[in-house]
Amino acid sequence: MICEGKAWVQRAIAAAHHSPFSVGGAHWHNADYEGETDTVYGGVYRREVFNRIGMFDEELVRNQDDELNLRLVRSGGKIWQCPRMRSWYEPRKSLRSLFRQYLQYGYWRVRVIQKHRLPASLRQLVPAGFIAGLVLLVLAAPWSALAACGLAGLLALYGVAALTASALTARQHGWGLLLLLPLVFACFHSGYGLGFLRGIWDFGVRRRRADRVFAKLTRG
Repeated sequence: MICEGKAWVQRAIAAAHHSPFSVGGAHWHNADYEGETDTVYGGVYRREVFNRIGMFDEELVRNQDDELNLRLVRSGGKIWQCPRMRSWYEPRKSLRSLFRQYLQYGYWRVRVIQKHRLPASLRQLVPAGFIAGLVLLVLAAPWSALAACGLAGLLALYGVAALTASALTARQHGWGLLLLLPLVFACFHSGYGLGFLRGIWDFGVRRRRADRVFAKLTRG
């Protein structure tokens, strides 16, 4: 999948989308990768695949393709990404829209994990762990010097990683995107992480159906 943007914000989002830092190195974000992967964008399937493992789960507002691919792999199938088969995707036009999009991705990921009792990949847990760690350290910092140091260290570590990834991405896609890229990466990670934590609260703790805010796609 080739992510292409027109305006400045869109171009920054498109560039970040293809960076391993945005999604933990998921193969399908690398348009040049060829080989076996855990999921793929716009998959092409033989009819007998659906006869064997079932159709898309229409309960899921997001992550329907990921969930289908998870079932396929766990039933003994393989997913192969072929860079000669390409499609083009236009990303969101604002940071707010990108944040809301990944808020939904994180939220519905919890429902997929709940359904299958196991995440498809450990990278899906990292953003939520990062956000939860930040929250706990922020709450503890006023009363603990150790927590305050931990908070400063965690923020510094993320800042260095984000700036490094931004520089590498800008070198490839244009230095004019450099100032915006750290904010774009933050939207990817914070949106997904917060959405995941909210999904744990709704689906895991409260045992309720999806909140109506998350039940409607964010793309207008």
